[in-house]
Amino acid sequence: MVQTTCIGAWPKPVSLGGGDWQEIEPDAAGTIDSDAQGFSYTAGEARKFDEGVLNQATAEAVRDQVACGIDVPTDGEMRRENYIHYHCRHLDGIDFDNLTSKIHRNGAAIANLPTITSEVRPKGDHFLDRDFAIAQAATDRPVKITIPGPLTIIDTTANEAYENERDLAMDLAAALNFEIRTLVAAGCRYIQVDEPVFARRVDDALNFGVESLAKCFEGVPSGVTRVMHMCCGYPGHLDDEDYPKADVDSYFKLARELDDCGVDQVSLEHAHRANDLSLLEFFQKSSVILGAIDVARSRIESVDEVRILLKRALMHIDADRLIAAPDCGLILLDRDTAMAKLRNMCAAAKTV
Repeated sequence: MVQTTCIGAWPKPVSLGGGDWQEIEPDAAGTIDSDAQGFSYTAGEARKFDEGVLNQATAEAVRDQVACGIDVPTDGEMRRENYIHYHCRHLDGIDFDNLTSKIHRNGAAIANLPTITSEVRPKGDHFLDRDFAIAQAATDRPVKITIPGPLTIIDTTANEAYENERDLAMDLAAALNFEIRTLVAAGCRYIQVDEPVFARRVDDALNFGVESLAKCFEGVPSGVTRVMHMCCGYPGHLDDEDYPKADVDSYFKLARELDDCGVDQVSLEHAHRANDLSLLEFFQKSSVILGAIDVARSRIESVDEVRILLKRALMHIDADRLIAAPDCGLILLDRDTAMAKLRNMCAAAKTV
């Protein structure tokens, strides 16, 4: 059978305000500026929720995924205001009180972003090992934890401290590696670094992004599955058909470098923007997580639709190196729609 996983975010429950946090007004400490990709950036302190509520929401997110048949669920990112800045708040050198306006995502978005004002390094307070332990306690299946990658953090912050982005990327990679090693020590066996910006800044990805990605996983033992996710763009709202996406050739330009950099699994979107599936043949060492479910459309894919896609994919890659997943995080969907999509995807994967 083809294995199944999720990519990151799960729909926020009512206990956490429901829907997408980007649509919730911040408290008096901050402001929100949503960009064309659907992310938001908050000055001052992050929104606070009761720890028990966060723990329960995390457990429910894991159990929902398992109930749908997912082999490797995620923690659902219940604690995260957005998948990038949650981690950045645990790094020294990034100022959330003084935001800087910046055009990013290759011109697809403009937002007020946290500012890098000094050398970036971990604050020393482990936090993802706690998130992992809470999520893993909800299931006997291995839980995957996700982390934003160096190039994506660079694109989603304003640099006023480093002379060049390569040096910044390497410092970020070292800081991320610190947290990844704590996850390994806690028993996490699936760790994913998200680099959506790779597909939009291909030259930077090839010049230093892939190198910094590999540095993130330095010292990670072979028993841990090293995953990277690379998406093509995220809409501001559900069923938005006209939003910026990365160049369709980006994956082809990056495939060989990613296959050679030491990651075990590479996650590629396909459902919302189809690839020429000969792309899968570029991955001779890595497994491919193929996006089989569209996370930005409310339409529910049928079992047959997903099965046909997976069978087509298997014409280009061995079955033991193909994993089915949604394109990206499921934050834009409501819980019932997300579960209906995942159930059909898992049913299809079990019959291929």
